[in-house]
Amino acid sequence: MTSRSMHVVIVGAGIVGAAAAWRLASAGARVTVLEAIAPAAGATGAADGAISVATKSPGRMMRLAQAARDLYGRLAEEGPLQGLFIERPTLQFARTQDEVDVLAQHARDLAEAGEPVHPLTRAELEHLVPGIGASVHSGLAVPRDGLAIGFEVTARLLAQPGITVRRNASAQRLLIEGGRVCGVALASGPVSADRVLVAAGLGSTALLDLPEALTPRKGQMIVTDRAVSGRPAICGLLSSAAYLIGKRAAAHVPVSIGLTIDPLRTGQFLIGGTREEGREDRTTDARLVAAILAQAIDVYPPLAHRRVVRTFAGVRTASRDGLPIVGRHPAWDGVVVATGFEGDGICLGPLMGFAVADLLAEREPSVDLAPFSPARLLAERVRA
Repeated sequence: MTSRSMHVVIVGAGIVGAAAAWRLASAGARVTVLEAIAPAAGATGAADGAISVATKSPGRMMRLAQAARDLYGRLAEEGPLQGLFIERPTLQFARTQDEVDVLAQHARDLAEAGEPVHPLTRAELEHLVPGIGASVHSGLAVPRDGLAIGFEVTARLLAQPGITVRRNASAQRLLIEGGRVCGVALASGPVSADRVLVAAGLGSTALLDLPEALTPRKGQMIVTDRAVSGRPAICGLLSSAAYLIGKRAAAHVPVSIGLTIDPLRTGQFLIGGTREEGREDRTTDARLVAAILAQAIDVYPPLAHRRVVRTFAGVRTASRDGLPIVGRHPAWDGVVVATGFEGDGICLGPLMGFAVADLLAEREPSVDLAPFSPARLLAERVRA
């Protein structure tokens, strides 16, 4: 079967599913995308847009983020994402000695991965961000990070000819005959398929026969009014070293705050956020919003003059072992999985979408997906 004779059904119209759809349709495949609500209605639409190597754990996730960031740059220069990716620095900061130590080690890890980094004294950070709070001791600049808004990227990718998007089309189950997928069952009837990509976030679990593989992690965010008009109010994303600590401890701490202060292109600020283990509601509450704001004003006191215009929450989809679940289904031919990206989906989305599209088309992906294989979860079930 060639790409041009293949019909692929993609369950999930987030950024990963959209990137896979674009890649397959560009190669001539016929693609149908099924979305329970609408494109980018889940984690993609609630994400902050940080295309960040700086916030990744050292090792494979950091290297993957570098490849993903570089792909964004190429797609913005010569592909479908022109005008949607902006290079900007991440400015990580430390407020305690423990955080100073974490940033120092993180700088070494980034440098070892070949990433340009610039340690910042308190005075240098104050020069870059006038008004930075007295509690901030030092920082680290990672200059090659960037920004891309998830729903804008998704909309651009899904506009490719050859892609049909079906909204309000909730997948009920995969149709398997003789160990091979042949379609997807909807309430309105079956959709036939030669191959299927499941990229539906938390909704992936019920379709994949991999119970308890995924867990929700809720995040609450805040949007302010404009500090300036038509441009970012500060030169880059402010990210606490506590965010790095929180990512590593998230599975063991029911609720934590990893502070980020994101200067939007409108002149507003996006401030976040919480990491709430096991929560998948999208409500916000005054207690945690107040806690985020208290930390944000301590780090950047000019925020005390801003008004909150909106709060919202999104739900990250995390795997039990903290790694994405990406690759061929271990038992069903023709089924490929891409889920469990937690807060890294926007950064990794196009790269991983292209990789799973290559799997579906029987091509070798540009990245090694072996560490993320769904087979590891099936093996856990067998051992249990």
